[in-house]
Amino acid sequence: MLRLFRIQHAGVPRYVAERAGQWRLIEGDPFGKFKETAEIDKDGVKLLAPVSPSKIVCVGLNYRDHALEQNKPLPPEPLLFIKPSTSVIGPGDLIQAPAWAGRIDHEAELGVVIGRTAKGVKAGKASEYIAGLTAVNDVTARDLQNKDGQYTRCKGFDTFGPIGPCIAVGLEGRDLQVQAFVNGHVRQNSRTRELIFTIPELVEYISSVMTLLPGDIISTGTPSGIGPIRPGDNVTVHVEGVGALSNPVVGT
Repeated sequence: MLRLFRIQHAGVPRYVAERAGQWRLIEGDPFGKFKETAEIDKDGVKLLAPVSPSKIVCVGLNYRDHALEQNKPLPPEPLLFIKPSTSVIGPGDLIQAPAWAGRIDHEAELGVVIGRTAKGVKAGKASEYIAGLTAVNDVTARDLQNKDGQYTRCKGFDTFGPIGPCIAVGLEGRDLQVQAFVNGHVRQNSRTRELIFTIPELVEYISSVMTLLPGDIISTGTPSGIGPIRPGDNVTVHVEGVGALSNPVVGT
């Protein structure tokens, strides 16, 4: 399997291709035609967010167990909200938890990375517009969510959109394990086969509403087990085949 990492290399962001544990710099379009060039040593390399999306389109209540956890009925169609591009951070970057915002939660999710401009895409063609899969932590200010009754503020803080560690190319997303760990203890553990709306269905539904651009992410929803994170914690989202996305939490 091919995994694409975005790294800091010689002072600039570069993509590398990982195959069988070997890293090679790439030249060209990571979402299109590229060639693999010089092999590099991955030890000590700074990982960046694998994309710089114009938006992260998130799907609420898309796991049956999470809807039950929230005491809400199953949605008849996908519930959408957007995290801004300014929320995005990469592996190892700090999640900044404002003390005044109250409870801050982790939400482990599978992210779908868009590879081509997508508008009005039918589910049967969705795979042609997907560059690969990644992991997302949909960090949420839960008290503000309950107070506001909508998601813009509680989901939109700077640093509330960790993504990474890579783009897994060619990975089938129908039945992958999705987990969250806080300080090494498992909090969430489910599989994408429990999604209410599948990846192709989400691509069709969302692209009927808005144009998805290369690098945009569809965050497919979180399973049960959401819980608080606090300054001093380390939170890890692990998606089977993608890898682990870990971020420390600090107070502000």
